[in-house]
Amino acid sequence: MIAQDKTRHEDLLKQSIAHLEFLGYENIKADLEGYDHPKTFVKKENNSVITPDITAYKRTKKYFFELGIKSNKPTLLKTKWRLLDVVTRMKAQRFKIITTKGHYSFTNKILDELNLDKTVMKI
Repeated sequence: MIAQDKTRHEDLLKQSIAHLEFLGYENIKADLEGYDHPKTFVKKENNSVITPDITAYKRTKKYFFELGIKSNKPTLLKTKWRLLDVVTRMKAQRFKIITTKGHYSFTNKILDELNLDKTVMKI
């Protein structure tokens, strides 16, 4: 999810964090008040800052989680997901997409356009 949508969908972010805690993920960092902030990436071309929605660990593996929510700016979302996919593949980490009812088709459309083969976690 891009930064503009974080304030509108804060409840979905909290729900996702609760679900990940239930699944056994530890050391959860989220781009949300009250949690440690995950590491940010800076794109040198235009100094844009990219922060993953949630990072967590499970059995010594680091996972990056993104919320797949409809957005008015899908190109920013595509850039963010592409960067996170490349970074996680380089470092042998995991990248997963979390989505909710009403956002499945948008999320799958973006994944198809990026040619990413990801299974979507449904909450």
